[in-house]
Amino acid sequence: MKNLFKSIVKTALAAPVALGLAISAAQADTIRIALAETPSDELAAFFVALDRAKANGLDYEWTAFSDEELAIQAVLSGQMDIGFGTPYAAMQRSKAPVRIIFQLSKLKFFPVTTKKYEKLEDLDGQPILLHSRGGGTDSIANVIEQKAGITFGERSYVPGSANRVVALVAGQADATIIDLSNKNKIMREHGDKFNVLPMFEVEASDEALFANLDWIQANEEDVQIFVNALLSVWRDMNEDPTIISRETNPDGPIGQLPPEILGELDGFYKDAVEGGLYDPNGGGEKAAMADMEWYSQAGQLEGDPASLNIEDFWYMKPLEAAMN
Repeated sequence: MKNLFKSIVKTALAAPVALGLAISAAQADTIRIALAETPSDELAAFFVALDRAKANGLDYEWTAFSDEELAIQAVLSGQMDIGFGTPYAAMQRSKAPVRIIFQLSKLKFFPVTTKKYEKLEDLDGQPILLHSRGGGTDSIANVIEQKAGITFGERSYVPGSANRVVALVAGQADATIIDLSNKNKIMREHGDKFNVLPMFEVEASDEALFANLDWIQANEEDVQIFVNALLSVWRDMNEDPTIISRETNPDGPIGQLPPEILGELDGFYKDAVEGGLYDPNGGGEKAAMADMEWYSQAGQLEGDPASLNIEDFWYMKPLEAAMN
């Protein structure tokens, strides 16, 4: 696999992220985590949770893949243990018992375009820049096509909302779908050049944590440490978004980001929390039901949402234990 970024965490997080071409074998007692993008402000809360989990005995390594599809395939193939994404289509068609254990974020995304577009219908036949093939923004584009009665032109993929903002500002794209904080940022700084198109409300998962059920059950203690840490951070963050900047390890991958990004972490998470991006309860059954409906509409799940069994897609035991 090409264009992979790798960092191995043992006694401390590695500082710079090095370019790698393959995934090396992890030690048996090390959880291998597949990220769907390189470390960014969007992943700062996750890395705070990793630090808390490490303090409670979790040993892990992470690999950042160039897109969500590669991360999903790495988990399906057994090369990685836990992955980022919403692999509903893969879960339904795969014989591997893959299950989601925690909702990391909701699909709070917005179509942002140059001034030549004013409504979703104007995007009929037009190219659009998205996060990853088969990911959350891809599913949003599918539902937009369905609801607005349009068909997008060529779909191109650039992971990370901040990177898609750069493409817009540089004139390399005319339309994209970006997250809440980056939507607010681009409209603050370049509101005279771009439009935020009217969009319907979405409550489904954008990013979730998933793994093979057999692996989850064979590693219950480590999985529980991980989910406990995630839930504690998500709850603390909803109470006080500045916890993320205050707990970010200056020597870790987030701490190595440019100062201008680190300086905006508080604003990023304040906007995200106010916009309802992070569920303080980790999603659970509410998220699972929203996902069944959304990803069925998006064409990534087959069958009537009411007939789908949540237990075929989610494993609730670690989250329920963390909540008690």
